[in-house]
Amino acid sequence: MEYKDYYQILGIERDASADAIKQAYRKLARKYHPDVNKEKDAEERFKDIGEAYEVLKDPEKRSAYDRFGANWQSGEQFRPPPDWNMGGYEFHGSSGDTQGFSDFFEALFGQARGRSSRPRQEFRMQGEDQQAAISISLEDAFHGAKQTLNLNRPTLDEQGRVTMRPQQLNMVIPKGIIAGQRIRLEGQGMPGHGGGAPGDLYLEISFAPHPFFKAEKRDIHLQLPVTPWEAALGATLTVPTLDGKVQLKIPANSQNGRKLRLKGKGLSTSKTQGDQIVTLQVVLPEAQTEAQQGVYKSMAEKMAFNPRTDLGV
Repeated sequence: MEYKDYYQILGIERDASADAIKQAYRKLARKYHPDVNKEKDAEERFKDIGEAYEVLKDPEKRSAYDRFGANWQSGEQFRPPPDWNMGGYEFHGSSGDTQGFSDFFEALFGQARGRSSRPRQEFRMQGEDQQAAISISLEDAFHGAKQTLNLNRPTLDEQGRVTMRPQQLNMVIPKGIIAGQRIRLEGQGMPGHGGGAPGDLYLEISFAPHPFFKAEKRDIHLQLPVTPWEAALGATLTVPTLDGKVQLKIPANSQNGRKLRLKGKGLSTSKTQGDQIVTLQVVLPEAQTEAQQGVYKSMAEKMAFNPRTDLGV
């Protein structure tokens, strides 16, 4: 019989971790699954991949297989040692459908598997996780909300083929979620094969444009227009927040661009606080009449002020 290099089949090193083995298997199984890949050797490759994973995912099977070392090459004629079946290895059950596995597998593990009193399970492969992007309002992110999504989702038809069908999904938007975070909908990804569990659906959050708020991580930013006299003399102004209107005190002699903080008015959770940052934007009224122009002339005469002194002019 031909020796099979299970590490080479999965494209991994002999010291690969359990996670690396699983990742390699899932990637190759998706690529060569007969329902997806129509190449003539896809089914055979798929069987080899499943057989390799059946052995390498199980620490006991892998240890037994590794006893042969790395001196054998795939395709070489191989015969297990005469005392192989007396080595004390007894494997209980199998998570894969071993029907159709190679003579090499049967020679190494067939008799040991046959001694198991546990029922054999059919080959299963978990469905692939999926990603999608959704846009939500800042208000929903601030308060938390329930939302119904209309998505085209993968399902299996009667022939076992993957088709896309419209479906409604209910989701919960956690209070204080920020842009770039993901919401996991368990079991709403690609369907599994052979009765395997479906994958998960991950929804990446972005924010819909807001008329006057802008989010930067957990902080909410607002440009607040103020008059020159409000900035110079100080004032208490009504300011919008995602939690409703509040009163904000503007200190006297505030300059354009000054930032004031409203604590806890950003995207906050029970463990992390976001604030609202209010940036003052001094807006000058137009001098359209002689009286209005006189106000500016009076200011120029009474206030010795040169904003360009830092420029040396």
